[in-house]
Amino acid sequence: MANTKSAIKRIRTSEKRRQRHRAVRTHVAHRAQDPRATGRVTTPGDEARAGLCSRRSAPLDKAVTKGSLTANNRAARKKSAWPAVSTPKEASAA
Repeated sequence: MANTKSAIKRIRTSEKRRQRHRAVRTHVAHRAQDPRATGRVTTPGDEARAGLCSRRSAPLDKAVTKGSLTANNRAARKKSAWPAVSTPKEASAA
């Protein structure tokens, strides 16, 4: 247990931050798994691809600006999400 007044305050504020960041990270994770946001778009030149990428990346970008996620964590999450939106190898070679 904390012994000083400032340590008690630090514990209290860090718990509030933890709860807030946890809610944001949960929202981001659920948004990435949302069926409306995770539909596969594989045809080249499909206009829905831009909307899909935007719907997936907007919550990530917002979480980084709030400080709930780091920029590297956002990059890793975007990278893992992009194979679902990438074009098939046969279509890109043709």
